[in-house]
Amino acid sequence: MTDNQLEKTLWSAADKLRANMDAAEYKHVVLGLIFLKYISDAFEARHQQLDQELSDPKSDYYVAEPEARYGTLEDRDEYTAENVYYVPPAARWKYLQSHAKLPTIGTELDEAMEAIERDNARLKGVLPKIYGRPTLDKMRLGQLIDLIGTIGMGGSGHMSKDLLGRVYEYFLGQFADAEGKKGGQFYTPASIVQLMVAMLEPYKGRIYDGACGSGGMFVQSDKFIEQHRGRKDDISVYGQESNPTTHRLARMNLAIRGIEATIELGDTLLHDAFPDLKADFVLANPPFNISDWNGEQLRDDRRWKYGVPPTGNANFAWLQHFVHKLSSRGRAGIVLANGSMTSSSGGEDVIRRQLVEANLVDCMVALPTQLFFNTQIPACIWFLARDRASNSQRDRSSEILFIDARQVGSMISRRNRELTEADIRRVADVYHNWRCQDSTVALGEVPMLYQDEPGFCRAAPVSEVQAQGCVLTPGRYVGTENVEDVEELNEKVQVLSSELFAQFEESCLLEKAIKKALIEISYE
Repeated sequence: MTDNQLEKTLWSAADKLRANMDAAEYKHVVLGLIFLKYISDAFEARHQQLDQELSDPKSDYYVAEPEARYGTLEDRDEYTAENVYYVPPAARWKYLQSHAKLPTIGTELDEAMEAIERDNARLKGVLPKIYGRPTLDKMRLGQLIDLIGTIGMGGSGHMSKDLLGRVYEYFLGQFADAEGKKGGQFYTPASIVQLMVAMLEPYKGRIYDGACGSGGMFVQSDKFIEQHRGRKDDISVYGQESNPTTHRLARMNLAIRGIEATIELGDTLLHDAFPDLKADFVLANPPFNISDWNGEQLRDDRRWKYGVPPTGNANFAWLQHFVHKLSSRGRAGIVLANGSMTSSSGGEDVIRRQLVEANLVDCMVALPTQLFFNTQIPACIWFLARDRASNSQRDRSSEILFIDARQVGSMISRRNRELTEADIRRVADVYHNWRCQDSTVALGEVPMLYQDEPGFCRAAPVSEVQAQGCVLTPGRYVGTENVEDVEELNEKVQVLSSELFAQFEESCLLEKAIKKALIEISYE
């Protein structure tokens, strides 16, 4: 069975155990157990290694006395020194799985989570303690423990941990799909993140995401470094998330991957947790078209260098926040709704023009529809750079690259599409070829390696973009303008439909509440 088949099989089995539990609630039950299995496996691997060193007379660490040896095996510092979490005896997976069929398993799991947090300050307040609730079916919980206990069996400690990390990430995506609209609040589809990482190539430096969800941007950056034989300790990771439960998911997700990160809780736009941070890379997927972002409280904020964003839409607040975070050579990839490329309400067109004229807009990528679990609103990626004129590639300050990738991707279900590896490589190669240095061409000229491709990509002069009113939709420049206008209209229809549906849901709930109240007082 391949890893992908294993992940699907595990998900199918775990989902059957959900019964009537809501996916949003169930995900914390499952992901908490996967995390517990991960840290327990990592602990056991280090425990076995340490035991061999202490038991071998030829080893420099040999300890003859059994009691002293046991004391060393249970010394927390022996684990934390190797970046391994110490797991107390009653919280270890073997112990808990041996109790999986007992009616007390829920209470024991909660106590195990509390014990782990006591012995590992970095996990304080992170782990779910929800297993002892009377509403949670203990028989199904025991079956779930047995199922997760099969992950990584028979493999080495490293293989087991790597597989658990992939299962955790796969389950995050499946729960996002199951939750629909709410799922998008904590998860950005992996293929979008992979594209952003492939284009920005965050090998070294400070990486920041002010709307980090469950930490997917950081996980993919870490994978990129690993695939290209880089060093994990060459990057520093900073994130902020406003939702407390999602914040805990992020910290578990990064811990499973062994990523050292500073992830703060709070509203990024209102209370920036890193006011002095200057990042080398920003990767972010902030919520689209948010109207209740407390904009009226931030009218005089120092981040609005290119114009005060409208109180009714946070898109350009997010853009300027991320620009503010960039170091002198920093680059950013930011996912936003397509409307951000054309909108003029509330002075957004003025801000967009200022960003273009400040030489910050490097590349615009239009994405295909149906990539997201939580919205059908078409999206794009803004790639911003502070070093467009002076850098190790070439002077790109006189042009902007436009890529229309709306026709790429493959359907993976009736509802959703994803970008294939070939799609990601195609888009990323176009961007890198356009950026690259070619000593045979004059400064400011496009290297021969890159060529415009009608209908897909074009390096447009900034003067042309200005003549177009700084509208940044790729279709206008690569040769599909008529389709672009339809896309623009479609997005407005989608936004309006979502608002009307939300109002309809609220009215239905209100009607039900009124009927229930009337029945209770004997009126019908």
